Amino acid sequence: MSALRLGLKENWPQFLLLVVVNAFVGAMIGMERSLLSPIAEQVFGLEAKTAVLSFIVVFGVTKALTNYLAGRLSDHYGRKAVLVGGWLVAAPVPFLLMYAPSWLWILFANALLGISQGLTWSTTVIMKIDLAGPKNRGLAMGLNELAGYLAVAGSALATGFLAARYGLRPQPFYLGVAYVVVGFILSLFFVRETRHHVRAEAQAQAAPAPSFDQRQIFWRTTLQDPNLSSVTQAGLVNNLNDGMAWGLFPLFFAAAGLSLEQIATLAAIYPGTWGLLQLFTGAWSDRVGRKRLIAGGMVVQAIGILVVVFSSGFWGYAGGAVLLGLGTAMVYPTLLAAIGDVAHPSWRASAVGVYRLWRDLGYALGALLAGLVADAFGLPVAMIAVALMTFTSGVIVALRMRETWAAKATPDASCIEPEALGQLTAPILIDVRSPEDFAAGHVDGAINIPLDRLEHDARQLAFDRPVVTICGKGGGRSAEAAQRLRALGFITARSLCGGTAGWQARGVRAGATT
Repeated sequence: MSALRLGLKENWPQFLLLVVVNAFVGAMIGMERSLLSPIAEQVFGLEAKTAVLSFIVVFGVTKALTNYLAGRLSDHYGRKAVLVGGWLVAAPVPFLLMYAPSWLWILFANALLGISQGLTWSTTVIMKIDLAGPKNRGLAMGLNELAGYLAVAGSALATGFLAARYGLRPQPFYLGVAYVVVGFILSLFFVRETRHHVRAEAQAQAAPAPSFDQRQIFWRTTLQDPNLSSVTQAGLVNNLNDGMAWGLFPLFFAAAGLSLEQIATLAAIYPGTWGLLQLFTGAWSDRVGRKRLIAGGMVVQAIGILVVVFSSGFWGYAGGAVLLGLGTAMVYPTLLAAIGDVAHPSWRASAVGVYRLWRDLGYALGALLAGLVADAFGLPVAMIAVALMTFTSGVIVALRMRETWAAKATPDASCIEPEALGQLTAPILIDVRSPEDFAAGHVDGAINIPLDRLEHDARQLAFDRPVVTICGKGGGRSAEAAQRLRALGFITARSLCGGTAGWQARGVRAGATT
């Protein structure tokens, strides 16, 4: 068997197949985006916006919980098995949407859809990260989300126009049957397992795999690591505003007197812009880094929502939808790429699962919040509230997150000169020599963590402070320690040029002592 290689070019047949599979995954969501809010009001007579949006709450909660499990399941049973299982869960959904006798059956269909999406979309993301390797991770995520959300847009447009011609049910959902059949066949017979690519990437890294249990991974991704947790909150708020747009935009446009065809077109413009531009924004993040695209994208999303609120007529709404799609395209693939930057291959799938747990809970929170505020104060106030939350999320990223892409965070992983230590804010200085060597003389303020205890003791260090590793002469030990720490998530860790000897020589001239 030939040696495995990472990269888009090296694995393009499987990667392209997974892109196609994810298009069918996205199309399953798209068939609902134009129709379920009108079905709730016109077929089942629901009036309260909270009740109308309950299908998004159910979808968001089940998808979020399944996302979390999907990462763990894919590590344990393999990616392909989880992907195929997701399509089996999706099989009843189109039939339930066609023939559901009550709104409770619609909610049950969306529970199944959420479980299916959590298994299928999560797994295609993980598999593409496995195949792509670190070099083109942003482009890989852009291609994945391009396929998914262009399919969301195309399916929303197609079902909306079918509904305008034939009625809200059952004809528009015939498409869903085709999506399930094709997606299942491709996944079962043509997709190949990618876990061996993870092992190849892990073996290629000089740093040993850090041993984190599931509880540690959960809290690192949720709160403790400033990069991972900044990404997680941005993902949650991103899907919070998407849940609002999914549920309230069709009602807002209908209240403005737009036709079903116009509403379907607007419902497609937003994910269509989002999907198409991700091809460019994902690759762009591989050039300029992740942080600025995430923070800027959240602000653009907020502006897009406000443009919709304060516009009148189809073209004004379309302009707001384009801005919302642009902002989401800047954010969506970049968030996943940032997770891939920070998480070690050995626990990356689990970190993606935690991120997607919180991100897709945003659907439920957005629908619930938007429905409650809309019932109390009206549709425009609910949309403005979500825009303000989105803007605040972008500010949090700008203030708290560090750049995660190593090519921007540490251009060549070079050492830092002793004179530059004073320019760092509250650095953590780690002397990786033996306790005896450390006692014989060390840099002021350094702590002693021998190299063989680095992975264990580093868990107690703060992730929001710069880290500098030190050995005797600034050679292999400190450079290796910095590389290990970067694999643990301390993405800006660097070694001290010249080590203790170099610092002491220069410090003596400056009047410093060990």
